[in-house]
Amino acid sequence: MIRLDKFLSEFNIGTRKQIKEILKNGRCSVNGLVALRPDLHVDENSDTVKLDGEVLSYKKFRYYLINKPAGVVSATRDGKNRTVLDLLDGENLRDVSPCGRLDADTEGLLILTNDGELIHRLLSPKRHVDKVYEVHLEKEPDDIAIQKLESGVDIGDLREDGSKDLTLPAHVENAGTDPDGRAVILLTIHEGRFHQVKRMMESVGNKVLFLRRIQMGPLKLDEELLPGQYRELTDEEISILKTS
Repeated sequence: MIRLDKFLSEFNIGTRKQIKEILKNGRCSVNGLVALRPDLHVDENSDTVKLDGEVLSYKKFRYYLINKPAGVVSATRDGKNRTVLDLLDGENLRDVSPCGRLDADTEGLLILTNDGELIHRLLSPKRHVDKVYEVHLEKEPDDIAIQKLESGVDIGDLREDGSKDLTLPAHVENAGTDPDGRAVILLTIHEGRFHQVKRMMESVGNKVLFLRRIQMGPLKLDEELLPGQYRELTDEEISILKTS
């Protein structure tokens, strides 16, 4: 059960004062009866709440898939730059945050949700969730470079005892070249270290020119989404993420 004013606030329809005015004017009903009291308790799972005749469907958890464009930061707020939340115009973003981060100049798949358990499941270092990146490179990696990447490379991180902390073994797949003739690989990693892909390429004498995440766990980037566009995850996608 939840207070009616709190229920209404979940839909970003106004401030507490504005919600009180909405109720005072009889614009809200619960199970067909006009509701005037903000402290009225409703069952968000079974009661029918309407505002101006339109049903308000309550969702405890919200899940969005966004194709993050370059120049937008993976944060809930930033004093200088646009954030991924700024792209979800008009949505109920209470407690919603990015599931992991992409560098400001990196594009691609990013999940945003207020489901803390799912975020932990996808980001926990113990789970080694696959992350697949489309990597455009300055030059084509040779067999030696690929072997090093797939074995684990030194990107400068150290363990607590001061020893080298190599990256986990990765998987490299040749994806040909882009329209500009640059070498493209698909790189699968299982961690989320700071600037990890760029540092891995630097460790084998290469440079990332363009980077896009195309898959996280079983979820693939929706190719119909242009950079900056988003959609809600389907029930099937949510179930797969939670059970895979």
